[in-house]
Amino acid sequence: MNSHLFISVIFASILANSVSALAHFFRNSSSIPPSLIPTTPDGKWDAFKNLTGCHAGQNVDGLANLKNYLHYFGYIDKNNNFTDEFDDNLKSAIKTYQLNFNLNTTGELDGQTLEQIVRPRCGVADIVNGTTSMNSGKKTTSSGIHIHAVNHYSFFPGTPRWPAGKTDLTYAFLPANNVSDSVRAVFSRAFQKWSAVIPLTFTETSAYGVADIRIGFYSGDHNDGEPFDGVLGTLAHAFSPPTGILHLDGDENWVVEGDVAASSVVSAVDLESVAVHELGHVLGLGHSSEREAIMYPTISTGTSKVDLAGDDVEGIQVLYGSNPNYNGSATSTTTTTTTQERDTNGGGARYGGQLWLFLAVGMGLFTL
Repeated sequence: MNSHLFISVIFASILANSVSALAHFFRNSSSIPPSLIPTTPDGKWDAFKNLTGCHAGQNVDGLANLKNYLHYFGYIDKNNNFTDEFDDNLKSAIKTYQLNFNLNTTGELDGQTLEQIVRPRCGVADIVNGTTSMNSGKKTTSSGIHIHAVNHYSFFPGTPRWPAGKTDLTYAFLPANNVSDSVRAVFSRAFQKWSAVIPLTFTETSAYGVADIRIGFYSGDHNDGEPFDGVLGTLAHAFSPPTGILHLDGDENWVVEGDVAASSVVSAVDLESVAVHELGHVLGLGHSSEREAIMYPTISTGTSKVDLAGDDVEGIQVLYGSNPNYNGSATSTTTTTTTQERDTNGGGARYGGQLWLFLAVGMGLFTL
């Protein structure tokens, strides 16, 4: 057994024995029982709205929590305990955040900035080791003189990708989830979105422990450093290649077949939209600052967003080249009826150290 396969088997075994979830799958939004619908539509960070108008030099209750939020996503280093002082570090972090999300870079907590911050979002760090991968656009030049395009896609540190000689990747679902054929069909369509534009194919297998890509639904802390937080929080996360780990929060109200755009249930989440996004992470894409891109960090509830935008296609083809049958077109179809945004998570870059810690623990268990 080669070293990568050996390590993957160990890691898969550890996760398979953590807390899995029989996820909440619904054919449409109307089939979600009232007991699973939150009594309030507010997101996990809604209290941050109380900080509207805060600026440098102030001391306001709640700023310490905001600093923890920004630390979690890579904007602030945590060298000591955070206080409620609006210091220079917080101002700098807010300006960088505003740049990443195409907001006015005021360094103040204006209403537009806080509206973005309070939206449930992905747990992957926007900034890794002091370097931001997500930004408001990178100019690409033609012949070194004329601006050809502005790209918003990004990659994980080191630009990891699946090996060039590995063109057919296998994937499997965590057996404990007991997913239905309709859920399998959702992921099959999601894989097809990517295989249509790059020379890779994806084949489902029942051999979860040795599959290239392992998909599982979990609740709460599931031993990978990124615990899920229930409804209206983080939706999912994935690790960069060639780890092949994709996790989704089993407590979400996943709509499998119906049109979420016709729903008034704020907690209804389109499974295929999230699956397409997370598979972008599994293949090596980071987040995009382009709002219409699949790889944009947030997706509104009541939204179906399953088609790759031009930014997604350009980014993934930098990694793998073009599918010979790709006709060069890309569409981005988004339908929405609600305004609260949700985010998906691609956690591979941020938690690399923790990942290797789990692998080391697994190696030790294996030898017992």
